[in-house]
Amino acid sequence: MADDLIPGSKEMLKDIPELIPARMLNEFTYCPRLCYIEWVQGEFLDSADTVDGRFQHRRIDRSSDEVAEASDAFHARSVNLAGAGITCRIDLLESDGDRAIPVDYKRGVAPDIPEGAYEPERVQLCAQCLVLRENGFVCDEGIIYFVKSKRRVPIQFDDALVNRTKELISELRVVASQGDMPPPLEHSPKCFRCSLAGICLPDEITLLKEMEADDDKVHGVEGALSDYDKEPGDRPAKTGVRRLLPSRDDSIPVYVTGHGNTVRKREDRLQIYSKENKLIEVKLREISQLSLYGGVEITTPAMVELMQRGIPVIHFTHGGWFQGICLGTTHKNVELRMRQFEYAMNPQKAIKIARKIVAGKIKNCRTLLRRNDPEPSKDSLDLMAKLSREAEKAKSSASLLGIEGAAAEAYFSRFENMLKAEKIGFSFRNRNKRPPKDPVNAVLSYLYGILTKELFVILLAVGFDPYLGFYHRPRYGRPALALDMMEEFRPLIADSAAITLFNNGEVTKRDFIKTGLGISLTAKGKKSVIEGYERRIKTEITHPIFSYKVSYRRILEVQARLLARVISGEIKEYPSFCTR
Repeated sequence: MADDLIPGSKEMLKDIPELIPARMLNEFTYCPRLCYIEWVQGEFLDSADTVDGRFQHRRIDRSSDEVAEASDAFHARSVNLAGAGITCRIDLLESDGDRAIPVDYKRGVAPDIPEGAYEPERVQLCAQCLVLRENGFVCDEGIIYFVKSKRRVPIQFDDALVNRTKELISELRVVASQGDMPPPLEHSPKCFRCSLAGICLPDEITLLKEMEADDDKVHGVEGALSDYDKEPGDRPAKTGVRRLLPSRDDSIPVYVTGHGNTVRKREDRLQIYSKENKLIEVKLREISQLSLYGGVEITTPAMVELMQRGIPVIHFTHGGWFQGICLGTTHKNVELRMRQFEYAMNPQKAIKIARKIVAGKIKNCRTLLRRNDPEPSKDSLDLMAKLSREAEKAKSSASLLGIEGAAAEAYFSRFENMLKAEKIGFSFRNRNKRPPKDPVNAVLSYLYGILTKELFVILLAVGFDPYLGFYHRPRYGRPALALDMMEEFRPLIADSAAITLFNNGEVTKRDFIKTGLGISLTAKGKKSVIEGYERRIKTEITHPIFSYKVSYRRILEVQARLLARVISGEIKEYPSFCTR
């Protein structure tokens, strides 16, 4: 756990609720890490199983608190009770006087095992028994009703099950109060159907910890993850990592450009209108984020609906500078943000992350030159290799800034060689911005703005504060952590997209206009750049460490979650993403 740099922070993390939900006891029995992520950190994602489970409960939930009485007997649906340190909602409560029988509905098929149900389900039902006993009922047995089997399975609350349930309640309290996430299950088949596998990253975390342990034996603690200092092709092959997360996100970002356009809601769709007519409409369930450029307006009903669905609305200036974001309820993972602040306030810890970020960026810039420069300069490549090694050993942010500046100068001095200048009619002399003074810099700046937005949204989704970084220092309005995370992906996503756009003739001189002292993209040019960016970020590549194939957009999320594991102390060093 991170050092206690903020007074009282550890005590705050230990302040857990007095009552444990019986459903969380089920999760804890199934997988302690799953329970911690969902209950302590407040993360949850739906899967087909969870959606179907809610569907199967629909009749019970509609009949909440409905009681059918007959003399001393009664049936009550969706009963909320608390006691014995547990809070629960009993799907169906059958009672005959003082004796009560809880009935728990499960969506699946009754398993063919001697106990009649798996331990997590039996423990959850037994927890309901303890609550009922605390409230004065006699409760010796319960029933699990398996919806797909249409079968009632009786569960006896014998001493062994009761003692096991009480033991798990005590263990859950200890785990939650310690503030340390339980380790992932190792190669467990449970992970395949878990909706939080993409958050937990069980195989990825296990592999990284094994690599750190191996390096500790050879090099000591300071040499951990030394394989990352090597070229990607020279690293030892790593196997055994299952791709438990989807390779790509099927929901789509929506971009709206053009002064005077308006976004409206109609039923389950977003409609985009120009001043004259409707341009397009998109189903709300298919949208991942909405980006508005310049003078685009959005109606209040549309904004409220997007907030309720957790879909971020991102605002840009007409020139593509990221301005801010509108989002519904913020992420509940207060624990992560507290530890982020502790890390950022500790220069020794912050510089360890910053070194990895800058070194990764320099390596990826060098890789892009090797791929796209028809006559790569050996001096430039050697210098960048040397600077990446120096970045890994930098003692301060100031020296790291100097190293990054020298690497950027070497990289951009060769950037024009990656463009087919004679064919496309564009030249590039140096990197300039605010405002960009040539078409190439205009496209780069526009792409960097989109990439900053992408990481801002991802960091919020993971639970970080995007404004507090470890390399870029805090400044009013600056999304420092998003800028940190963007560094290693500038060459791989933004620069690569720009090179493709120019070399393939997807942007031409007609896509640019001179504005004041700089150059800006036309509406058509912006559309072409956005299309090029989306095409690049949806590209699926083989992960250089985990060896499975995922899109760049998914990789951004994985990197953000690995950073969270560094902050929590689960892994020692941030593994920067360096492509082959």
